Parts: sequence; C-alpha cells; structure tokens
Amino acid sequence: MMSNPFNVRDVAKLISCVILCQLAGVIGSVFTISSIPTWYAGLNKPFFSPPNWVFGPVWITLYAMMGVALYLILRKGLKEKGVKDAILIFLAQLALNAVWSIAFFGLKSPLVGLIVITLLWFAIAFTIICFIRLSKTGAILLIPYILWVSFAAVLNLAIWAINP
Repeated sequence: MMSNPFNVRDVAKLISCVILCQLAGVIGSVFTISSIPTWYAGLNKPFFSPPNWVFGPVWITLYAMMGVALYLILRKGLKEKGVKDAILIFLAQLALNAVWSIAFFGLKSPLVGLIVITLLWFAIAFTIICFIRLSKTGAILLIPYILWVSFAAVLNLAIWAINP
C-alpha cells in the first residue's frame, strides 16, 4: 500500500511557510499603505511605473510562491546537508524584503531603499543558488520573485534619480 505523500503535518508546515512569507508583506505594508497616497503620490515616477493596484496582487502571489519554496526545502529535513544554511539565507532575504519597505516608504528614502533592494537582490540570488542544490522546483519558484525585485530595483533607481 502506497503512503500518502502529504499528511496533516506537511499541510500545516506548508501553510505555516506561506503565512510566514505573507507576514513579511504585512510588515512592509504597515509602512507602505500610509505613504502611497501622500509621499509616494508626490514623487516623480518614470514612464514604466505600474499603477499602484498592481503591487498588492503581485506581492501576495510572490509571497505564496516563496512560502511553497521554503516548504519544499524544509521537507528535506534539517539533517540534510545544506538545508539549515538555505533556510537561514532565505530568512535573511525575507527580512531584507521587509526592511526595503521600511527604508523606502517608512524613511521616505529612495537612496536607502536602493541600497537595501540591491542587498535583497543578491540575497535572493544566493537563496536560489542554495535552493537549487536541494530542490529545483523550490529554486524555480523564486525566479519570478528575483525578476520582480529586479524590476523594482530599476524603478527604485529611477525614482531616486528623478527626485531631487
């Protein structure tokens, strides 16, 4: 008789991973929501800046994908070589993700935001490298995230450059 690959513990672990990642977005949104209609609305933005309503659904989706990626790594077990390091690096990039919102929107500083998002990009790239050794699917789930952060970094740079 084949065993079910998912059990209640796995489902709980998956849900916990997704919630953890969504919490990074919640922390960031505390600093973002109040700044969008005020400070951010008054900034000059480049022609390629998407409408504000795009960011919420994109981030919710990316955080969910990040949570699934983290779950796939955790499922390997903490005793497997590289899992603990991959999780620590993942948590570091997740923290940087939240810090970017604090830097850009909370401090109202595109320059500090640019520094943080650059560090975030490298942390995501390093996370992908660590994840690919453990779960190709987990690494692939992070590709849209690094692409979006790449776009966000270019947008951040442009905002910093055109706002004195």
